[in-house]
This record gives sequence, structure tokens and C-alpha cells, in this order.
Amino acid sequence: MVSFSYTAADEEKSRGVRRMKSLATALLLAVAVIYALATWARNAGWGPWTAYVAAAAEAGMVGALADWFAVTALFRRPLGLPIPHTAIIPTKKDQLGASLGQFVGENFLSADVVRGRLAALGIGSRLGGWLANPAHADRVTAELSTALRGALTVLRDSDVQAVVGEAITRRAEAAEIAPGLGKTLEKIVADGAHHRAVDLVCTRAHDWLVTHGESVMDAVQGGAPGWTPRFVDKRIGERVYKELLRFVTEMRDMPGHPARGAIDRFLTDFAADLQADTDTRARIERLKSDLLARPEVQDIIASAWSSVRNLIIAAAEDDRSQLRLRARASLISLGNRLSTDARLQSKVEGWAEDAAAYVVTTYRTEITSLITDTVAGWDATQTSKKIEANIGRDLQFIRINGTVVGALAGLLIYTVSHGVGG
Repeated sequence: MVSFSYTAADEEKSRGVRRMKSLATALLLAVAVIYALATWARNAGWGPWTAYVAAAAEAGMVGALADWFAVTALFRRPLGLPIPHTAIIPTKKDQLGASLGQFVGENFLSADVVRGRLAALGIGSRLGGWLANPAHADRVTAELSTALRGALTVLRDSDVQAVVGEAITRRAEAAEIAPGLGKTLEKIVADGAHHRAVDLVCTRAHDWLVTHGESVMDAVQGGAPGWTPRFVDKRIGERVYKELLRFVTEMRDMPGHPARGAIDRFLTDFAADLQADTDTRARIERLKSDLLARPEVQDIIASAWSSVRNLIIAAAEDDRSQLRLRARASLISLGNRLSTDARLQSKVEGWAEDAAAYVVTTYRTEITSLITDTVAGWDATQTSKKIEANIGRDLQFIRINGTVVGALAGLLIYTVSHGVGG
């Protein structure tokens, strides 16, 4: 069983209830005494007025007792007697909870009621005016930054890295890259954008040959047969180096060099093969799969999350970061638009109404069951005690009013009856 916590405030309210009970009971005793005295005075011949007082007091006692019974029957059995339909709250607690849940579901959790209430609120314009205030935009930005930092802190890096790595790998494996590479390469060759790369390679190759001429000649001489004379090897090395330097120099300085044309034709053919040749495309896909499977590549993919996470957290913590400044500016801009754009207001209000209607219609049973299950879990005695402490004082006024109204009704009835009967 789950019961209310009975607090010091509840105890103070209970003392107020007891005081009101004493007052109502004292009033009942007072009218009883008045009735007894009036009856005695009437029998003693004090005059006809005593009958009126006795009738009023008698009716007041009846009203007081009836209302005492009604109020007491809500929380306990009057005088401990097993009278039917008494102790209503303790015995009918679960039925009351079910009725309350049904009432809330039918009258508050209906799509029409929710839509009507939201439409009357004018959420779009109100939200726009609120967000347009820079102070409010700052507050929302700060709250979003805190939520973002909290979410990123709670997430385990290993889990996110695994998900990110798997997602990137699956996406890369699912998409064939050869045709895209072929189209890109074809455009590069058609625009001549690769010429700068060729120029750079030729220039660097020429500079390297000029700087490392001795190394090139030594390499050529070192690869010569052992039976050839040394001076022949030297002349061959010098000749090879000069021809190589001449070739690179001409290729660097002549845009129309045959070798450059050969490169253009090779790249053009390769771009076409990437798009149309089955074998070439298959080799590229195998190369892609082998590359993705390498541990070094997987480590790079996994570590990307850590870098992104650190960047986002740092930006969220810095109130002058571009992330927060842009978020703030976007919120203010959205607020200004919402404040003036009736069409956007209508869209936002429609989204809010649709979302709320979906929630209440889809989860109405779950929401109302929260009420019924919670009430069913309360301890009956403690529930009755708690409710009485909070509303019992007002209920005692029913007893007081019943005494007064009963007395007045009794006096009126006796007066009318006496007047009609003569």
C-alpha cells in the first residue's frame, strides 16, 4: 500500500477540523437545550411563543443530526454502526478513483477539448513574443546548452563510437563509389583542373633531380653489371641523368608535351572505366572494402566521435561561442517571425494541436490508469484521514448551516401549519 505522507501542515489542519466539529456539536447541544426549555415552558403555560421556539429548535436538531450523519458517513461509519453506504471514502476509494479517471478521460483528454483549448491560447503568437525577447532567448539557449552537455556526458564514448563506426562503414559499403569518382575525374580532366597538379609534380621532380643528381648517377652506376668498366658505368649514369632531367624539364615547360597528353588520355580512359567498366568498378569496390577493414581506418572513424564531442561540449560551455551565438540569433529570429507571420503561427499551432491530440487519444488509457492505479494504491484509512484534514473544516459548516436552516424551516412549517389550522 502507498499512503500519503501526513505532514505537520496536515496536523494543523486536523486541529482546525476538530475545532469546527466542536463548534458544530456545541450548536447541536444548544438547540437541544433550547428545545427542552421551550417544551417545558410551553407545558408550563408560558405562552404560545414557546411552541414556535420548540418547533424551530426541534427542526434544528433534526437538520444538525442529518448533516452530522451525512458528513461523518463520508469518512467513517457513524457511531461504528455497519450502516449501508457509510464510510464512503475508505470503502469506495477504488471506485472513486476509477470514476475520477473516467471523468478526466472523457472531459479533459479528448481531442476536441485539447484542440479547442490550445486554439484559444494562441500558442504561436505567444511563443513568438516570448522568444523575441533577448533575455528569454538567452535563457532558452543556456537551458539547451545544459541539456546538450548533459546528454553528451551521459553517453558512453565506446557505445557511440561503435554506432558511428558501424553506421559510417555500412553506409560506405552500401554505396558504390566508382561511378561517382569517374564522373568527378571526368569533370576535372574536362576543366583542365589536373594541370596544376601535373605542373606541381614536374616542378618538384625537376628540383629534386637538380638537388640529387649525384644520387641518381650513383644509383645507375650501382645497378650496372660487374664486368663493365667503371668509366663506362659513369658515362652511362651521367647520360641517364641528363636525359631524365631533360625530359622532366621539357615536360615542365611545354604545356603540349606528349607525356602530358598521355596523362590526359589515361585519366580520360580511367574516368570512363570507373563509370562503365565492370572489372574496374569491382577492383575499386574491393579496394574500398580492404581500406575500410583496416584497423587504422576504423580507429580514425571511432576517434572522430571524441573530437566532435569535445568540440560540441566546449562550444556549449562558452556563452560567446559561435554555436550559442547562432542558436540565440536563430531563436530571436524565429520569435520575430512567429510574432508577425500569421501563416507560421498557424503552422506552429497546428503542429501543437496535432501532437497534443495524438498524445491524448493514443495514451488516454495510460494517463487515466495513472489516476486509478495511484488511488488504488493508497491506504484507505490514511487517505480518508488526509482528505478529512484538508476539506473537513468546510464540511463542518454544512452541519452548522443544517442546524440554522433546519431551525428556520421548522419555524416556517410550524407557522404555516398553525396559521392554516387556526
